Amino acid sequence: MVKGANVGLAALGESTDAVTVILGWSSPGGDGDADVSVLLLTGEGKVRDNADFFFYNNPTAEDGSVHLLGQSPTEVGTEDRIQLDLTAVPADIERLVVAASRHQRAPFGQLEDLRLELAGPGGERLLGFSITDADSESAFVFGEIYRRNEEWKFRAIGQGYATGLAGLATDFGIEIEDDENDDAENEYAEGDHVDGEGDESAATATAGEAPGQAEPKADPAAGATAGAMTKPPVPAPVPAPAPQAAATPAAAPDAAAVPDQEPAAPTAPKRLRTARKKVTLPKAAKPSLAENDSWHTARLFPATTLKSDREREVRATSVLLSVMAQVPEFGRRLTAAFGAPAGRTETFTEVSLPHGDSPKRPDGVIRVERAGRLWTALVESKTNGNPLKAEQVQDYMDIAARRGYEAVITLSNDVALEGSPLVQVKVDGRRKHKVLLGHLSWAEVAYQAKMLIRHEGVGNPAHAWLLQELLHYLQHENSGCHGFQNMGPAWVPVRKAIDEETLTAGDERATQVVESWERLIRQVCFQLGGELGVKVLPVQRARRGEDAGTRRAALADRLCADGRLNAEIRVEDAAGTIAIAADLRVGKLRTSTEIPAPEQGYPLSWVKRLVRQLGEAPADLHVETLTDGAAAGPRGTLEKLRPEPGDLLPKDSSKITGFRLSLSKSTGSTRGNAESGFIRSVDAAVERFHSGVLVHLDQRTGRRAAP
Repeated sequence: MVKGANVGLAALGESTDAVTVILGWSSPGGDGDADVSVLLLTGEGKVRDNADFFFYNNPTAEDGSVHLLGQSPTEVGTEDRIQLDLTAVPADIERLVVAASRHQRAPFGQLEDLRLELAGPGGERLLGFSITDADSESAFVFGEIYRRNEEWKFRAIGQGYATGLAGLATDFGIEIEDDENDDAENEYAEGDHVDGEGDESAATATAGEAPGQAEPKADPAAGATAGAMTKPPVPAPVPAPAPQAAATPAAAPDAAAVPDQEPAAPTAPKRLRTARKKVTLPKAAKPSLAENDSWHTARLFPATTLKSDREREVRATSVLLSVMAQVPEFGRRLTAAFGAPAGRTETFTEVSLPHGDSPKRPDGVIRVERAGRLWTALVESKTNGNPLKAEQVQDYMDIAARRGYEAVITLSNDVALEGSPLVQVKVDGRRKHKVLLGHLSWAEVAYQAKMLIRHEGVGNPAHAWLLQELLHYLQHENSGCHGFQNMGPAWVPVRKAIDEETLTAGDERATQVVESWERLIRQVCFQLGGELGVKVLPVQRARRGEDAGTRRAALADRLCADGRLNAEIRVEDAAGTIAIAADLRVGKLRTSTEIPAPEQGYPLSWVKRLVRQLGEAPADLHVETLTDGAAAGPRGTLEKLRPEPGDLLPKDSSKITGFRLSLSKSTGSTRGNAESGFIRSVDAAVERFHSGVLVHLDQRTGRRAAP
């Protein structure tokens, strides 16, 4: 589509009551990010109140009409998905505006391949719209879905705003407390002096001012409407608000009897804060009443008695599906990405369905009902590292298509990758009914449970307890649900070939190892993100137009040449990315990050401040000064640099451009089961580097000026 074009959703497919909006982008450095948002507007072009604004602090509508599903890596960048149930949209809402903004008003011109796509319930892509003229704008309205004569239509907009998320929201009638930079300013106000140095003065943190009118870039006729509010917004419960008093206190009946007393002025409506919610780690558990460690807490879902893979598979499926049905917010998290509406959920196990001469029994069935409409998914699960079987999944896809079901969901220890499906299935293009084939790893299931019970909170104590019991079961060593466990059959031959220097470019086994490495990195992101409560994503550095197969083939050839596997992960709001390098020739694993040099001050102040920030970091942390000169900069371990930070200063006139911090350890040598061997080494190395190094660096240490 082109900017300003529109199309009726009914013309795109038979069933468009529920659609998925996909915003995508890439960046040359691989670490560019943006945040999606949705605004529900009335016929006046304004929100009814702040609750009609859905963004990172308010991701889900109670009526199920909007659900921000979150980000996921793609072949060449990042996608952020939004599930919209148009049947649940309130009658007085006429437009759903889909937008995105960048943190701290970074320009969209730094990102590439900005695009919006619309997908149907079966995952089929219905339309696409690209934005090619992004420049200094820090927020964009990509498009909108609107009602016209009882029909839903989509309009491509592509309108930019120079005033960020706050300016965009204000344009649609939301009172914003523009505090996106509050945290950064507060960081500058704390401890900025270095002993003996006077060149770094502490800055005073100031509260963000409310933004003025947004500055649109494109034709206003493209869809976004500016204008003043017709009524003040009502404070929205974003999220889980505490009860508030009435906005306007009732006047005393005898107020007129007191001539000197002025009537109380009405309380101004609360402005919506756009600062990201602070993640609060869970409180320490209460002391146990057990007499000693041999007393084991009684569990709702015991795993100690499981003896066979079949038992593990049946128990894990039943436990998961039962909790999904009883904890609606958890079930919704796991099914929304596959097109399920928000509604009453029931789950079933070992259901017999006719198929040819013999019935088939999928491991489970999920059924969601909303307003008389049913959504059904068949579930096939594997545990303990057992692979999915293509013939089983194919049978369930055929059954689902024939019976009009919406999805088939596979569950296993493996992590799905773009361009490398876990199973190959054939789809009959002659069938009008489309069935979505989706995958969940056990690591992702555990991640979603952690996010709810540890970081976001569950209102019902019984639901929180159920999730905790599920998480305990998934993490039990005998459950078989530990996530990605095995580097695959090519791992040992490839390591042996590297040792013998016989691995050559084009070897298909090297590509298989690269795919396993990517799956491992995805799992590391799930685990770290679940512990921290923030987005953790792999960094994708791909050339424009390069597909996943070409990129992995290039990485495989590099593995053949130097025997190394490399990856990067990005932790939201961290000072830098974490680079992971596994040198299979010498059995070493290195985790590192690079931080730019400050733009102001003196080099001696920089190194003193850096060493002071790393006061609790491991003594074996390696610190290297990066310079613009041809020769390598000074380097040393933190243990030796603590008494003499000045040793990091170049001896010549080279300019300091930044610092590299790294930790090294030996890798495991076996394929490993139950997270042992190499996989366990990577998990431990990333966790140690983040908790021991990265958390001690404040954000401004890694902040670069916008070009």
